[in-house]
Amino acid sequence: MSLAYERPQTFDQVGAEAFADTIMDTLSSGAVAVMISIGHRTGLFDTLASMPPATSAAIAEAAELNERYVREWLAVMVTGRIVTYDPLRRTYELPAEHAACLTRDAALGNLAVFGQHIAIMGQVQDEIIEHFEDGAGTTYGDYPHFHQIMAEDSGQTVTSQLFGTILPLAEGIVERLEAGIDVLDAGCGRGAALIAMAERFPKSRFVGYDFEEDAIAFANGAVADAGLTNIHFETRDLSGYAEKDRFDFIATFDAVHDQKDPESFVARLYGALRPGGAYLMQDIGGSAHLENNLDFPMAPLLYAVSCTHCMAVSLGQGGAGLGTMWGWETAEAFLRKAGFAEVRRNVLPHDPMNVWFVSRKL
Repeated sequence: MSLAYERPQTFDQVGAEAFADTIMDTLSSGAVAVMISIGHRTGLFDTLASMPPATSAAIAEAAELNERYVREWLAVMVTGRIVTYDPLRRTYELPAEHAACLTRDAALGNLAVFGQHIAIMGQVQDEIIEHFEDGAGTTYGDYPHFHQIMAEDSGQTVTSQLFGTILPLAEGIVERLEAGIDVLDAGCGRGAALIAMAERFPKSRFVGYDFEEDAIAFANGAVADAGLTNIHFETRDLSGYAEKDRFDFIATFDAVHDQKDPESFVARLYGALRPGGAYLMQDIGGSAHLENNLDFPMAPLLYAVSCTHCMAVSLGQGGAGLGTMWGWETAEAFLRKAGFAEVRRNVLPHDPMNVWFVSRKL
């Protein structure tokens, strides 16, 4: 007797048509997401937010862009229910309630930043399809504007809240920073958070390591422009990191899950801490269990970013490929296995997407 599954020959026509409508909405939303990326990068959202209802010509002139392209982009925004349109006056307007999450000074945070991930997925699609077959991975250099996007995201998620919300999570660390300690940002990217700390705490000494030379070059340029002397950035592959008892405070901002070997990475950071030191880890706060993530904020986007970037770059290093949604449970287990005496998990009320671990070494 055959145990092969046989798909039913009939189906619920009404249910099938409803699902087809869902797929069409999804495809349209994907197209809108790419146009949101364009609106962010060209500054069109910021331009619209600063103007009363205006024609496409006036908007293009204010943004210093080509009117025909602007008009077609506006058509996407209108049909995507982002921009309103007055057909009599042929004017367009970005409602204040919509600008509140789409501009660079958005009150609710700039969600347009994440539209850039959708655009990047299309650019790397062919390579990712090849890796579905060969199991290989990618490099950070395969992703255009990656460090720019991460810097924008970090700017609103980390740097803008660093002193009022984030550093106080590690009890006593602000006072120690004011007195003068040694600090590491491991996987620092362009280093905005570390530079902000170096400016605020001149008695402390700051080091930033990152795998990518272009990000470190950008960070060192920013340090030179700011005239800081208590901070140093260095290009460094942290997969073999082995400094011992060097730092009093270590931070990683969304940098652990795409490492070659996250478990070993966390253990090495433990080794780099001096006794009494603290480690602050920000990472994606989803669960390691898929069924727990059905209602997690932007879960499909995060899994897609994982498939096309975070998992892939880890595999490209010969690593574990845990992916973006490796799970807070996995992170906590790695921290405890590394030897941290205290591991405390924090989720900020205004930021349900991220988890913040504060861990201490005896």
